Amino acid sequence: MKKRKKNKADEFYTQWVDIEKEVQAYLEFNPDVFKGKTILCPCDDPYESNFFKYFALNFNNFGLKKLISICYIGSTIASTQLTSFTDEQEETKTTRMPHKIVITEVFDYISNSTIDLTDVNWLLANKMNVLTRLEGDGDFRSEEITNLRDEADFVITNPPFSLFREFITWIIEGQKQFMVISNMNAITYKEIFPLIKDNRMWMGLGFGRSFKGFIVPKNYPLNGSEARIDEQGNRIVSTNNTIWLTNIDHGQRHKPLQLMTMEQNLKFSKHKGIRGKENYDNYDNYDAIEVPFTDAIPSDYSGVMGVPISFLHKYCPEQFDIIKFRKGNDGKDLSVGGKCPYFRILIKHKTIGDR
Repeated sequence: MKKRKKNKADEFYTQWVDIEKEVQAYLEFNPDVFKGKTILCPCDDPYESNFFKYFALNFNNFGLKKLISICYIGSTIASTQLTSFTDEQEETKTTRMPHKIVITEVFDYISNSTIDLTDVNWLLANKMNVLTRLEGDGDFRSEEITNLRDEADFVITNPPFSLFREFITWIIEGQKQFMVISNMNAITYKEIFPLIKDNRMWMGLGFGRSFKGFIVPKNYPLNGSEARIDEQGNRIVSTNNTIWLTNIDHGQRHKPLQLMTMEQNLKFSKHKGIRGKENYDNYDNYDAIEVPFTDAIPSDYSGVMGVPISFLHKYCPEQFDIIKFRKGNDGKDLSVGGKCPYFRILIKHKTIGDR
């Protein structure tokens, strides 16, 4: 992903299974979370995006008011499942030109007793008013798309990695609820971490290898042991540092970590870096202890602790306060014995009295 971001190769398409699993976590916490709401998918050509397909097919199940999907560029894998107009020339033109699709209703148009992808296909092919050309290029930063953001309640997408900082800023400025796919390292961005610290953003359910991988165009190399071609002929690449970032509440973030005491960890921890030591290490440049594993956080320590950024996947705001990120009192990276561990988040228990 870091290489793709550097090269501005942004065509990673999310699989249906990953979208469905994540959305279900929000629905389980609040079954009416999307009822009467408008969803904007601002980076999602409907002829290829599983975000659009998923919410279109569940339009009635979720009680949506409106679904808006934006095609801002032509795609190398466009129109592989949905087609546009019956006129082939017009269809080709549509997939190359920026356009938007706005849906306010989905019915069983072909009368087969169920709503499926063929009904969505029929809707796009026969109800021409749902598809219109954009005046501009469809860039999310344009006034045209920003106006659509302002109309929506939710922004849900897999945004371009190369523009991720700008994209999050754009969402926050619009004060919208959102659900977006991100690289784990985005947590470290100056635009992102303050939002997490202030509980204005948190990690979703999907994390790391729980993702089933991303569909990529045919010209992308299939690097890595988990790269593959699926039964439909899609080229799939997997990463272990993918996360969801959201401000939609879900039950996972309210489940407190089950932890051992400091004494128990020093005796029984499964981690060699903890078990058998006399005590936890202290940072050279901050009054806090180094906890290199989330499950080794002591339940009875009242002071500040430095933990890995992966802790945020288990973070319960009722259990911990987030103090700061990465830096000690001297403005330099936290260090132990002159060595700097990989990025640490400084946290503190909420429920333990001062030591």
